[in-house]
Amino acid sequence: MDVELTIQQVAELTKLSVHTLRYYERIGLLAAINRAANGHRRYSSQDIAWIEFLTRLRTTGMPIRQMQQFAEMRRKGNPSVSQRRELLEVHEQQVQQQLKELSQNLSVIQEKIHYYKQLELQNDPSSKSESKQSQRKN
Repeated sequence: MDVELTIQQVAELTKLSVHTLRYYERIGLLAAINRAANGHRRYSSQDIAWIEFLTRLRTTGMPIRQMQQFAEMRRKGNPSVSQRRELLEVHEQQVQQQLKELSQNLSVIQEKIHYYKQLELQNDPSSKSESKQSQRKN
């Protein structure tokens, strides 16, 4: 039997707010969630896996509009597999470009940190005297 979780449990598990989960359902990112007899949402393990994938898409910068397109294609089933793959390939290229830019920016930041460390060493009187003492010992 499939696990059924409440919206609060899913919010805690996925680190999304209850509001976000309801919003995702309202805008069509999530298909209508099954409901218990009392009307409360009950999320299946498949729902949770899909929410986790949506979270990855969002975290990597995919716009909500594209996520909606992807969700709509997913609902169409196998006939849309090629379109879904293509959409993900385009997104993958964008993420790769972001990673490249982040890596370049990180390198510049690391260079600046190194530069400031060198300046600190040059301007620190105690390091100069320690440096002179170590030079005398050598």
